[in-house]
Amino acid sequence: METTSFGRAIRPLWPLDEDVVFLNHGSYGAAPRAVLVAQQHWRDRLEANPVNFMKRVLPEALEQAKARLAAFLAASPSDLAFVDNATSGVNAVLRSLDFRPGDEILINSHTYNAVRQTVRHVAARTGAVPVEADIPFPLSGPQPILEAISARLGARTRLVILDHITSPTATIMPLAPLIDAAKAAGAAVLVDGAHAPGMLPLDLPAIGADYYTGNCHKWLCAPKGCAFLWVDPARQAGIHSLTISHYYEKGFGAEFAWTGTRDPSAWLAVTAALDFLDELGGLEAVTAYTHRLAHEAAAMLAAAWGTEVGGPPDMRGSMASIRLPDRYADPSLTAQMVMDRLWSEHRIEIPILRFAGQPWARISAAPYSEMAEYAMLNQAIGEG
Repeated sequence: METTSFGRAIRPLWPLDEDVVFLNHGSYGAAPRAVLVAQQHWRDRLEANPVNFMKRVLPEALEQAKARLAAFLAASPSDLAFVDNATSGVNAVLRSLDFRPGDEILINSHTYNAVRQTVRHVAARTGAVPVEADIPFPLSGPQPILEAISARLGARTRLVILDHITSPTATIMPLAPLIDAAKAAGAAVLVDGAHAPGMLPLDLPAIGADYYTGNCHKWLCAPKGCAFLWVDPARQAGIHSLTISHYYEKGFGAEFAWTGTRDPSAWLAVTAALDFLDELGGLEAVTAYTHRLAHEAAAMLAAAWGTEVGGPPDMRGSMASIRLPDRYADPSLTAQMVMDRLWSEHRIEIPILRFAGQPWARISAAPYSEMAEYAMLNQAIGEG
């Protein structure tokens, strides 16, 4: 299968329900049929002889899959480990570091809630202090982000956690100056890149962070349960898998590769996801379509609703947050109520959230998406 077309014409390549207007690829992704077939192939091989597979087949297959993913990320395979999701990667780092009472962990108001809760947990156990930078929204450019983060950096800042692309607001963060500022303050940097693989070209070593975790099940369209953690070689000795098993202190790669008996098929099928991306024309072709569609759809919705998009085009990728019409600002009308109505009455799947006191819709543009679906959203919101 090779294609250069996008939109509704290729939607049958995914097993998505035909009657659903699926504008929420960003939450959990969607695996194509070919990738799911590849995953099932690995499961079948495993169950045909579990002992042979785990002891003789898996080690080499896992290294091959990791090498293929590492090449896509411009990284060395030895610096990469598979994890189940980006939250697992964040937890592995936070729960490995030796925080002392008074050490500060800097997050911000756009931080993903699961990461915020992990910071709270680690702080409660270690005496570290969570510090939150308040980043305004909507944004006109990167400067307010730089100012907000820089203002909260201090002598006690031990770790700065930055989203590459924020989950609630779909904002591409200005990583380079933020990481420079954190390093100048003597802090290490963990990047939560949950949405970046498959949405942005990545060169992990060049980013300059100490730790980077990302999902493959979202914009790379790998199966659920496929993600990675990259750690700078100088930091690897101090990072351990969440599950301690036979290979504790046998090296970063060995610890994460074997955490006990589990289904490794999602990790192994990442090669099929990368093949699928190539068959669609490669990352550049896919993101040229999805970024343009997200920008055009966001502009259309904001104009129709008389509102605004949450940030400038150069700080957005395949997602965008658009403020809902003013009548949706009524506090008695919760985000969940709006989502429930869109689903029950229109079969539209999209996240609605309140941020900075206003209601926002976060649209996703996947290779199978097309403008007509956003027109359906516009009509449904107009009827509310």
